[in-house]
Amino acid sequence: MKLTAIIFSTICFTIFGCSNPTSKINNNDLGGNNSIKAEKSFKYKKMEINENTKFEKDKKQVDSENLKEATFGAGCFWCVEACFADLEGVVSVTPGYSGGERKNPTYEQVCSGGTGHAEIARIVYDETKITFDELLEAFWYVHDPTTLNRQGNDIGTQYRSVIFYHDENQKDLATQYKEKLDKEGVWRDPIITEISPLKNYYPAEAYHNDYYAKNPENAYCQAVVRPKVEKFRKVFAKKLK
Repeated sequence: MKLTAIIFSTICFTIFGCSNPTSKINNNDLGGNNSIKAEKSFKYKKMEINENTKFEKDKKQVDSENLKEATFGAGCFWCVEACFADLEGVVSVTPGYSGGERKNPTYEQVCSGGTGHAEIARIVYDETKITFDELLEAFWYVHDPTTLNRQGNDIGTQYRSVIFYHDENQKDLATQYKEKLDKEGVWRDPIITEISPLKNYYPAEAYHNDYYAKNPENAYCQAVVRPKVEKFRKVFAKKLK
């Protein structure tokens, strides 16, 4: 665990994280508590995809000898996907929903906060090139793990900080890392990140894939995603593709 890097990253987040760019946007642009991100959900018709087919396709990748998977919730999945996709050793990042009870939820339903699902990024990675510990380091950086059900102006249980582990080893590593960071006092407030087994995972609608790369001029991407990605790339420069 590279606590020095985490401490430096935390300082960067405080200065450049989600809350700063959006704090300069008029509340009317933010669409109330759910941020300007919410305005986008009504500009698209739901794109039908075969969730089971997509899941099985990704699962075949994971079954390769050196490929593993990790699932993180750290606020808006557009931000999380854009950051993790840059890391050397990451094969794919798929935005999705997990942790709730509703079957086959839509983006609009998840954004309502009533499904119990969190927006998540499902990461397939080559463990010979990047470790789960290194992914955790990036996870702690890309969001504020001390705010309950909130990242900046994105508010609701769907934006909660969560690690959905795939096996007991991931559970132990995540728990130990969280405890170590709390002990070191990296954040002023205690970490409230949920650590739970992965359940009821559903990939998001197809238009969310590579959203920042395909929509860099979108207002939310300009105000929130781009500044975060730029700072992430500077801090993790030696670990990028």
